[in-house]
Order: sequence, then structure tokens, then C-alpha cells
Amino acid sequence: MTSATLRAITHRLTTTPVEQLPSKASLLATSLNDCAALLSAPQAQKSGKSDNENAVQIHKLKTRLASLLQDRSIEGRWTAVVLVKAAVEAGQWEILRGYEPIVRSLIGILAKPDPISTRKMCIITLTRIFHLTYQYPTLVREITTPQLPGFITAALNLVSTATKTSSGSTRKSKPNTPFMEIVLHALLELIPRHITIFRPFSSQLRSLLQEVIGSSSVYFPSQVVQAAEQLLVSLHKCAPKDQATTGWKDDCKSTILAIHQTTDNVYRAVVEQWESVDGNLTHARPNCSQEISSEGPDSLGLPAWQGLHAGVDRLVALLEILSGFLSTPSAAAVALPLGAILDVTSRLTSVTVPLNGEPSQSGIQFNKEISRDEREGLWMELPRIHVACMGLLSNVVGVLGTSATSVTQTVLEQAVWTFKGENFNTDLRSAVYGLLRSLVPLNGPAMAKESVVSLTNVVRSCCHDLLPPVESSNQAANPGSDPKAKPKGGYGANNADAFLNIELQKSRQTQVSSPLLDLQQNASGLLQAILVSIPAELVPPSVRAEIDRTIILTTDKEPMLASVLNPVPAAKGPRRRLQMPVLMTAPELDAYIDEDEEEVEDEEMVDDAYKAAPKTADFLKQPVSMPIHVPQAEQPKAADPVPTFQKRTYTEESTTQEPAPKKQDVQDKKTRFEELVPTASTPQPFSQPAPSITQSEAPKVSAPVSTTSTTVTTQVTEEEEDDSGDEMPTLNVDSDTDEEDDDVTMDG
Repeated sequence: MTSATLRAITHRLTTTPVEQLPSKASLLATSLNDCAALLSAPQAQKSGKSDNENAVQIHKLKTRLASLLQDRSIEGRWTAVVLVKAAVEAGQWEILRGYEPIVRSLIGILAKPDPISTRKMCIITLTRIFHLTYQYPTLVREITTPQLPGFITAALNLVSTATKTSSGSTRKSKPNTPFMEIVLHALLELIPRHITIFRPFSSQLRSLLQEVIGSSSVYFPSQVVQAAEQLLVSLHKCAPKDQATTGWKDDCKSTILAIHQTTDNVYRAVVEQWESVDGNLTHARPNCSQEISSEGPDSLGLPAWQGLHAGVDRLVALLEILSGFLSTPSAAAVALPLGAILDVTSRLTSVTVPLNGEPSQSGIQFNKEISRDEREGLWMELPRIHVACMGLLSNVVGVLGTSATSVTQTVLEQAVWTFKGENFNTDLRSAVYGLLRSLVPLNGPAMAKESVVSLTNVVRSCCHDLLPPVESSNQAANPGSDPKAKPKGGYGANNADAFLNIELQKSRQTQVSSPLLDLQQNASGLLQAILVSIPAELVPPSVRAEIDRTIILTTDKEPMLASVLNPVPAAKGPRRRLQMPVLMTAPELDAYIDEDEEEVEDEEMVDDAYKAAPKTADFLKQPVSMPIHVPQAEQPKAADPVPTFQKRTYTEESTTQEPAPKKQDVQDKKTRFEELVPTASTPQPFSQPAPSITQSEAPKVSAPVSTTSTTVTTQVTEEEEDDSGDEMPTLNVDSDTDEEDDDVTMDG
């Protein structure tokens, strides 16, 4: 099948008009990728008739691509560049062998006025070819060594102009060039593999990169500046082997000195309380009578700058360059200037934004020679500087790993101090979370309780950043609340979307579909690191409870697992366990209830209530099984009625006699009692006594015990007190004997 595909590719390339080839370039490139096994097969293994046919087709393909690279039309050259890259990646050594004429043609296209897309694609194709030849010494000798210098020169000519000086050639960038980013990335890809070829171009590259990084007149996007910073860090690799370590050390030292020189001018609005640990470091007193600026090129060779914003940009760029020196692999073993780096970050983080701009609340002393506008501009720019400091410290911890345990406490103090003053900035919070996320696993098991307590504010801020905003929660709880309320501005201020609540729906969809932001990812990672690395007994209970609640509400799986595997140790004394609030599952809170099911439930409730009454009446008619023990001394006389046994008994007072209840009130109470207590199948009168007690279990009495009436009356009285709060009037129950009638008080 691949042979037929290869024949179809060569046939279409030779028969299709050149003007129509760009529309088919994508299909042809994909088809060449399908023929990778055929294009990369060694020629020595091709002995059959079909193999000879495939060799013929491969030769036709190479010939046609070389012809299209020399074509006069733009369409033909663009198609050839695309297909050359696809063929090289599919066949690799077998296709690259004898590809020198095609490489020369690609380099020649860079000097032609072809479209930007064609020349960009040409740079990508050449970079890929030089990258693939690195593992084949034969191809390096045949293709890379003779052709790579021409490619470097052609690429630099696209983005800059050469100027010859007494010390050598220098480069000045072209304004508004669209090739700067792709050229810098291509050179950055090739420098580590072809150091000796780039060595003659190091001075030209350095002058170009210094202008790109420190330019204040020409604007370059942030991605271009970052690529230039990485390439500047990699230039030390072009030095000879015996000077590679010295070049890295000198460049790193020059960068640290440039940071201090820039800080002298940027921080001139305050009187710094910081003192350097390096006795050889001197500070230049800035001229406060002029606009903030630098006097000339700094120790790294970057040009002068003017204005506070330009100075902060330079300071951030220098911190990123220093961070690049730490994170980029070096050509030889080097010694990290850890003390000088921590000295730099200590100076930069010692000044934070004061609360409400008052120096007394932050311990910062203002320079009275500097205007208030410049000082407030510094407060606005400080978070950017500190974010770069946190990135530098993160690289220090990441590169050193467990070897950074000796400085982790210093790094922790700088991070917490900066977070305390500038936690209002989102980027700073994210940077601090990322730094502590890598720091806690190293130092967490050995942290003291004071250090853990110092992280309380940071942890609470993590929980706050992970939870949804309060406004969104309120809107979600009350969507479209009070839609009929008229706004104060009249009908002209009405918003139809507020009634439909469209924005809320969109925000919910965005929260569900969009991935977590860097801030939330770093916050979640920090909580997980705290749960795993810090001993649970050192974390305050309130902080641990807030962490657990946050990860439950956000359904964050990894921190949940870390919390379960590292539970809170059992307390020595009694302690109330903090739990999540109970979730109500009442039917009225559900979003939908079937009306038929609701009617069935109502009918079942009615049936249950109807069947419950006979059980209560049967219970009242059951005989008393417990024997009534009456002391011998307190046994009543034969003529006296037996007192009834109630839950509460009251004695009558001899001095005051309660008024007798009205007849109508008694009748009303009796009616309500009959409604509440349904009778059994054989109703009995209210005053009918209960069944007789067995003679062997009860003492001999002359009057029966009215147990049934007493119990029922007590229950009804309690229900009446709950419903109306009125007291049950005293009922006179007549004895069924002929002796004197005695009133029995039955008050529930």
C-alpha cells in the first residue's frame, strides 16, 4: 500500500499545475508521513523488483522537490519547503544523504523577497535538518559544517543590520521585524549542539541580544525578550572548554552587580535599612534632582534606561537572566553564588508596599528629596519585582533540591514577609504559593512550630483562592431573585439579561469547562504539600479544619487523599470534632416532585394516622401488669377511696379553694377530649373504671382504681398545655360507692 501511495504522490507532484499545489500540500505531507517505513529503509536491503521501483519513485520525489525550490513561482517554493520538511522527518538519514543542494536552496530562499510564511517555514525546516544531522557525524561533515554558518548569517540579516567597529562586528536590530522570535528560538535550539560553529558569531549575537533586552525605544513582545534572555545565558557555552566555567561565573557576577546598580536608582524613594554581606559591594548615591535613570551601560553591557517603569523592566529582566543562569545546564561544573543571590533577594524584598501609604505602619523610611508621585509609582511596581524574586528563589530550590535545606528557612522568611505586605496582588500570591509548594517538601518534616504558625495566613489565603467568589455563590443561591423589583434609575436602567440570568449561566459553564488557573493549581499543590510533609500535630486545629473543608467543597482529589493518609492525631483531652454541616434532604428542597407520588404519600399518611388510634385505645384498656405495692402503714381505710396514681399529684390547699369550672368550659374540654382519643369497638363511659386487679396482686380496697380515666386525662392535659397553654380545670370524678363523695384533683 505504501508503494502505491508513493507513486500517487510523485504523480500528483508532476502532473498538477504549480499554482494549485499549495491547496494539496497538506494532503501530500500527510501521505509522505504514511510512507515513513519505505523512505527510511536502507538501500542495501532493496534487492527485489518492487524495491527498485520504490527507489525510482524516491529519486523522482527528490528531483521534483529540488526543482520546485528553484521554481520562479511563490506557490512552487512554498509547497517545496513544506514537503521537504515532511520528507526529511519521514526518511531521516536515507533522505538527508545527498541533501546538500536542497539545503543550499533553502538558505537562498531566506534572501529572496518571498512571503513571510514561506521564509518562516524555511527557517523551521533548516533548523530541523541541522538538528537531525547531529547524531550522524558523516552528515555533520557533509551538510551542517559547511551550511550552518550561511544559515546563521542569513537569519541574522533578517532581524538586524551588521556594523563593523574596531573591536569587531556588531548588530543593530531592525524595527518591527516579524522574524525576531522565530530566529532567536532557532539559534537557541542549535547553540548547545554546534558550539564551535557559533563561536565566531558570539560577539554579534551578544550585541543584538543586549539591544533587544535593554531597548527602551523599540518595543518587543514579552516572548521575544524571554527568548533573548535565554539565548544570552547560553552564549557562555560558545567559549573554549578551558574558559567555559570562567565565562559562566563572570556573566553571573556581572548580572548580580547590574541588579544592585539598577536597585540603587529604583529604590531611591526610600531609605534602605538593608546592609550587604559582601564588603566589596559599593553603592552609588543617585542624583535625586533629576529624573530617575541610569548613567550608562551596566556591568552586563545593557544600554541605559530612563524612567521608573523602564528601570523596573530592567530589574525584572536582570532577575530573569540570573534565574536563567541557575536553571540552564552549563557546559562545565560551576559553583553557584548562593550567598550573593540571597543577598540580592533580601535587599529587594526588604521594601514592601506600606499599608495605606503610611511609613509608620511598615517601618519604611521615605526619602524626602523624592516626590510623592515617584514614591507611589514605586508602590505600584513593587509586586512585579517581588514576583521575579519569587521565581528566582523557586529556581534556586528546584536546582539544589535537598541541598537547599540550609537556606530554606531564609527563603521561607523572605516569602512570608513579602506575602504579608502584598497579598492583594494575584501574581504575587501565585508566585509565593509556587515557591512554598517546592520548599515545604524539603523542609516540612524538620520545620519548627513557629515556622508552621507563620504559614497560617498563607494557608488561609490558599483556601480563599480555591473557593468560588462570594458574589457567585450568592447569585447561584438566589438566581433571578426579585425580578419584579424596579431599579432606582427608572425603566431606562433595566437590564434584560438580569432577568434571564444569562451571564450566570455562562460563568457556570466557563467554570466547569475551563482548567484551573496557575493561582489555583499552586494553591492546591501547596495545601497538598502541607498535608503530606508537615507533621499533623504542628498544624493548628482551626487551620487543618479549614483546609479539610476547602478540599471537600472543591472536590480536590489529591489533597483529599493526602488528608486521609495523614489524619489529625487524637487529642489528649476532650475536644469537639469539627464536622461538615448536615445537608438537608427534605422533599421541598428538591428541584422536582412528581404530583402523583405526592398524592400517594398523602394517602398513606392518612391511612397510618387512622390505624394508630385503635392501638392507643387498646393500650388504654389493657390491665395493669405491674403490682401496686402500698406500704402497710399507709394503707387507706376501707371507707376511703383509693387515690389515683398520676405523673404529677397536687394536694389541695385548705385555705384557698379553687373556683369550680364553668359548665360550658367543662363541656368544651370533654368534646375536645373525645375528638383526640377515639373509642374502641365497644365504647365505655369516661368514668368507667379499668378492669379489676387480681386479688393476689393488689391489696383489698373498697373502691376500684380508675386507672384508665386517670391516664387518659393526663395525656390530654399535656396536649392541651402544648396547644393553648391553658391549664386543665379540676375534674370531680364521683366514686361509684354510696359513701361520702370526695373530690379527686386531676390536674395534668
